[in-house]
Amino acid sequence: MSYVYAVGRAGTALDTAADRLAGLEDGPLRTVTSEGLAALVSSVPAGAYGEAGIRARLEDLTELAALARTHHAVVEAAYAGTTVLPMRLATVYLDDARVRAMLEERDTDFTEALGWLEGHVELGVKVYADPREAAAAPPPVAEPPTAEGPAPAALSPGRAYLRQRRQERRHHRDAYRAAGGVAGAVPDRVAGLVRARVAHRPQQGELASAAGENIANEAYLVAVDRVEDFHRALAGLADGLPGVRVEITGPWAPYSFATVPTAGGRA
Repeated sequence: MSYVYAVGRAGTALDTAADRLAGLEDGPLRTVTSEGLAALVSSVPAGAYGEAGIRARLEDLTELAALARTHHAVVEAAYAGTTVLPMRLATVYLDDARVRAMLEERDTDFTEALGWLEGHVELGVKVYADPREAAAAPPPVAEPPTAEGPAPAALSPGRAYLRQRRQERRHHRDAYRAAGGVAGAVPDRVAGLVRARVAHRPQQGELASAAGENIANEAYLVAVDRVEDFHRALAGLADGLPGVRVEITGPWAPYSFATVPTAGGRA
């Protein structure tokens, strides 16, 4: 079967990428062309990548991770040399003839999308709230007590516990409130630098490897020559806000902005 990683303009750049990369199952890559378009393709076993096989792989986290790593590596390496539209994970066709027919059918859509993405990359912005980090931060310097003021009374263990719990709840509330404010400020800060924005679901569970809770997970389409400006626009956004962190990832191939059809693709 033919596994499709990406679609680009036919030519030397994509052919060169195919010659130097390996795909799934360590298989060689090739290009399947139609008019001015080409798909980056490798052969995969029908038993493992047919409808039942691919479903089993997508339900197994280990298999899914391996599949995603290879798919991503091929797309990123190809995008380093030429603009490509990343296909969705597990886009499989019965043979190269079906791939060629797909290119012919969607010629206008693919050509317009490639033109729209030309010279752009994807940058990710994640905002995290971490109440524990906020609680561990040193408190603001308090005013020293006046000489005439009474000494603070010692708290009983019960009152000390209640006071600690109130402080924990306050840190939790303040961290999430501050992180929400930072997340809301990001689009305004970069508004003049981006072509498009996509808000993804915040990462949770095994996908969220960083400390704290991911409360905002966005992708931005940015011109290559504005990437540094994008970083500068968000520099210091969380300064002075304990428990709030902003993470910028990329540049990546524009997965979030390459909406390409897969209908009729899988066996």
